[in-house]
Amino acid sequence: MASPKIAVIFYSTYGSNHGIALAAAEAAKAAGAEVRLRRIPETAPAAVVASQDAWKAQADRSAEIPEISVEDLEWADGFYLTSPTRFGGMASQTRAWLDTLGGLWVKGALAGKTITASATAQNRNGGTEGAIQQTYVSAMHFGMIPVAPGYTDPVKFEDGGNPYGFSGQPGALDETGKKSVAHQAKRLVEITGKLVG
Repeated sequence: MASPKIAVIFYSTYGSNHGIALAAAEAAKAAGAEVRLRRIPETAPAAVVASQDAWKAQADRSAEIPEISVEDLEWADGFYLTSPTRFGGMASQTRAWLDTLGGLWVKGALAGKTITASATAQNRNGGTEGAIQQTYVSAMHFGMIPVAPGYTDPVKFEDGGNPYGFSGQPGALDETGKKSVAHQAKRLVEITGKLVG
């Protein structure tokens, strides 16, 4: 099996998705992938971000992580994308970034590449399934191949049971969550490796 190239991409307001991305990147590397960790650009005004201590702290924590570029997207064979949920869908920052990728869509540059997704929400039923499904629907417009975890590992019966992707809540990523993210990242690497093989 070839060593696939995986871009782990996140937007994180307060840090939960940053933590998921770090866990996914570590697991993908352990599974044999070449990994780039990238963040989605902030679209909220700097004054708004600065007005909330937790938001500003997260912006400062992730400032040294490069923003996702077109070159990163063309380089990668597959993607692990994680984003907060906003009113049943992905965060506006994530949507705004996706909406800039029309040039890649026209060229078919992402067709045949894999994607798996995670999402966070304030509570367990806060719309994460919808946000992840929305991510996959958008990805399919590019010709990408969704790689959902399904129920392919016992951890999916321990982590809340979302078959579309890991669903987290604010705060520290617990051990079950880390195992779930690691399983999802490993599955992405394995399936992507077979495709690029």
